[in-house]
Amino acid sequence: MPEPSETDAREFCRAFDALQQEMEKVLVGQKEVIEGVLTAFFAGGHTLLEGAPGLGKTVLVRTLGDAAGLKFSRIQFTPDLMPGDIIGTNLIVEDEHGKKRFEFEPGPVFANLVLADEINRATPKTQSALLEAMQERQVSVSGVRHPVPSPFLVLATQNPLEMEGTYPLPEAQLDRFLLKLHVEYPGAEDLHEILRRTTTQDHPTAKPVDIGGWGRWQELIRSVPTAHEVEARAVYIVLATHPERAEAVPLAKKYVRYGASPRAAQALMLCAKISALRDGRFHVSKDDIDRWALPALRHRLILNFEGEAEGITTEAVIREALGA
Repeated sequence: MPEPSETDAREFCRAFDALQQEMEKVLVGQKEVIEGVLTAFFAGGHTLLEGAPGLGKTVLVRTLGDAAGLKFSRIQFTPDLMPGDIIGTNLIVEDEHGKKRFEFEPGPVFANLVLADEINRATPKTQSALLEAMQERQVSVSGVRHPVPSPFLVLATQNPLEMEGTYPLPEAQLDRFLLKLHVEYPGAEDLHEILRRTTTQDHPTAKPVDIGGWGRWQELIRSVPTAHEVEARAVYIVLATHPERAEAVPLAKKYVRYGASPRAAQALMLCAKISALRDGRFHVSKDDIDRWALPALRHRLILNFEGEAEGITTEAVIREALGA
């Protein structure tokens, strides 16, 4: 595809802003989170949402489905949830002649937007049922592969407060989330607006938006050119989190067991290209890279025992890398 034109950029911004406006009709005070979710949506990546109960994480995902006009599915993760409850199973059916055969019954994962609610409450075996779908865009049942719809995006939520009865997500699954976004508690003015929208007869809803083809924007985003020195900035930030590398910052050398994966650099580049398009630019800047460092890397660093014992956060390591 040729390099993007001003018309392409304007149409992309129009689609992005239209979705954002529809979502903000329903959600209050979460502009950064909405922007992050939409960035992951257009980049074709999965999103992990972390926040206390009642902050609208489920509503956010459902509203995105309404605004984008996509099939939405919600999976409530619980300790007794089984992999078949997610991906589906083979059922024995009998035809009109009495002959029996197996027929695949798709699970809730066969949707465009899949909300994995409180994903850390399910067992690792069940959590891993999403791995193939998230990475390969397919599921395998009894040796038969079943492709999931396109687009296919998983938006998972987890509650950082109630850790009893939860199972931390394995690193292999965390790495498949393009971004990890923190849903913050609203301020006083936002709370007033939430009360106005939810305790009166005014019930705003998101209307479907014609975004002009999701696949088209996928190609456009990847066609944005990037200078070598800008790519070098993304590479440096990722390598600075690896304790064994010469580029490692002091916090990484002391407190990190394993740094960010190559997927982190890919996430930085894709999100930075979207930021450039939204600003009407056809090139990526280092500021675009830095802007997405925290959401793209915070879930990809593994701290060592000393780092966990001293309360060091992965965000502190990333901030030091940005300032180096």
